[in-house]
Amino acid sequence: MPQDPIGRLVERLARLPGVGEKTAQRLAFHLLRAEPAYARELAQAILDVKDRIRLCSVCCNLTEADPCAFCVDARRDARIICVVAHPPDLMAIERTGFRGRYHVLHGVLSPLDGIGPDDLRIPELLRRLDGEDAAGEVILATSPNVEGEATALYLAKLVKPMGVRTTRIATGVPIGGELEYADQITLARALESRREM
Repeated sequence: MPQDPIGRLVERLARLPGVGEKTAQRLAFHLLRAEPAYARELAQAILDVKDRIRLCSVCCNLTEADPCAFCVDARRDARIICVVAHPPDLMAIERTGFRGRYHVLHGVLSPLDGIGPDDLRIPELLRRLDGEDAAGEVILATSPNVEGEATALYLAKLVKPMGVRTTRIATGVPIGGELEYADQITLARALESRREM
């Protein structure tokens, strides 16, 4: 039996990450009450993203123009490459005011999920580090979880022999956090990553 348009919309919205059945229903009814032009604009925006966004041939970030705006910005320090797992991680680093370049792996090593080195954008990174215009530092900015740490260690073993300074983002107690509520591993990392004042 064919599903009605509202039911079909709810079902498809519920497939989005973080969207459950109730949120999907609220979104569907919001779209139903909205002006038809809004629904058309939303549909067109989704189609445009699917049709026009691709990977930057340099840093592997998602972009419409190739190379992307980060790679062609002459004001950025090309000697520093910040390696992140996913495009949202790049945007988080960018909000800090970082002025170097980026490289997006599109994942992290996760043997349990069947994700190995060949599934990541590692060869593109190594090509960027081999040559006259190679970067002087690679900042490994993967998340401080098991997969992120494994990925950072793997990359460090590949990059260090190339003579490129390899650093890791510090981890520890968040600003505004209370020490008594921090877990043992977070506190240990905070102590290891301490710096001169």
